[in-house]
This record gives sequence, structure tokens and C-alpha cells, in this order.
Amino acid sequence: MKKKILIVDDELTTCTLLEHFLSTQYDVVTKTSGLQALVWLEQDLPDLIISDIQMTEMNGFDFLKEVRLKGYTKHTPVIMLSGRTESKERIKCYQLGAQDYLMKPFNPEELEEVVKKNLFPIHYSSNW
Repeated sequence: MKKKILIVDDELTTCTLLEHFLSTQYDVVTKTSGLQALVWLEQDLPDLIISDIQMTEMNGFDFLKEVRLKGYTKHTPVIMLSGRTESKERIKCYQLGAQDYLMKPFNPEELEEVVKKNLFPIHYSSNW
């Protein structure tokens, strides 16, 4: 059974790119807002969430807070995406409970490695 990844981004181009890169190995669900994603999370549970920070309706910080407050998603790994380079934003993501942070535009190889690291943390390294 494939691992399930939830992608949350209000930019359809980013959703399409992420889905393209990840759908060969994983089941990918995309939502275009944090509010849509929270409604979806009431019915389903992903193995990993990838969320943009700058979104309309609900920004990624608020979405991440809500994810961490829910018992059933409290421990779900979250990777945050942003086009901003300020370390203050990355630090805030980590303080709110994100496991990783990727810059837009992202490198597909880095995306693949960060996703694997979060889905298979114990078995990630092929060389010990």
C-alpha cells in the first residue's frame, strides 16, 4: 500500500508540480486551502503533509497550528513550503511543529529526499 501525502497550496501550479513529482511513488491528495485540508482531515489521515505558508483564507502557520492541536494529526510529519528566505520564518515553522522547510522553487531531488526522510526516518539512510 502506498503512503498518502496531503498537499496544501493555493497555487495550482505548485500543486500540479508536487503531484507530478510524488504521484509515481505515493498517493497524493491536493487541497487549495488550509480550510479545505482541515475538512478533509476530518475524514482521512495522510502519512505526510506538505503545506505552503502564504495562502489566502488560512495561512500555513495557522493551518500547522490546527494540525498540531488535533489528536489524530498531532504526530503527522509536516513539510512547509515558502518562497521567502528569512530564517525567522523557518524558525517559526519549527517552533509550531514542522519537521522540515523547503524553499520555492524547490529542487525535485531535494523534495524526494526530504519526503523519504520524513516517511521512513529509521530506514532512511542506506549507509550507516
